[in-house]
Amino acid sequence: MTAEPTAASHPGARSRGQHQRRKRIIQAAAALASRGGVEAMQMRTVAERAGVALGTLYRYFPSKMDLVVAVVGEELDLLEGSLERRPPRSSAAPRRAVEVLMRATRGLMREPELADALIRSLLLSDVTTDFGDRMVGLLSRAAAGPAADPDSGGPDRHGPDGGGAAGAADRERRLLLRALSSMWVMEMIEMLRGHTTNEEIQARLEVAADRLLAGF
Repeated sequence: MTAEPTAASHPGARSRGQHQRRKRIIQAAAALASRGGVEAMQMRTVAERAGVALGTLYRYFPSKMDLVVAVVGEELDLLEGSLERRPPRSSAAPRRAVEVLMRATRGLMREPELADALIRSLLLSDVTTDFGDRMVGLLSRAAAGPAADPDSGGPDRHGPDGGGAAGAADRERRLLLRALSSMWVMEMIEMLRGHTTNEEIQARLEVAADRLLAGF
């Protein structure tokens, strides 16, 4: 009689198990970072907290910075989910973009040590990250508004660099949104240093967004 395949032997089950293990590692790293910053994210400590072998951890994340970048991605997933559930409500594109950034600010500052670890990783990491592109995508969709084409904010249909006048306009918009996102990162640094407040950040971002996104 042929043995009935177990769930563990099924490729789909293995894939789910790997996904759950990876998520558990990221959550363990985030919890440690929220208490002691990047320094607390020692790989052996993360492995112990996640309940995996150290070798398993290194198979998923070859370095600490790879792990920090994954935590950044997890935070972006949470922000994206929040924006899908409750899209920005302002009638003006610049203000909708600022609402995205302020929502990100409030979410990160609930755990200042974690926020510090994430911002430092963006500035110091040699690991490739899609943080900039993802933030531009979120800002682009928010600026376009709920009535926009669902594909707006994604790659131009003529290819990654777009084509013709429409492609040039899209590249310019993305450059402006990236500039706004970069300004937000610098404002977060000032907040983590205790040099500014939520209200001051929002006021400066609104001025910048009104100038940068006037044509949206």
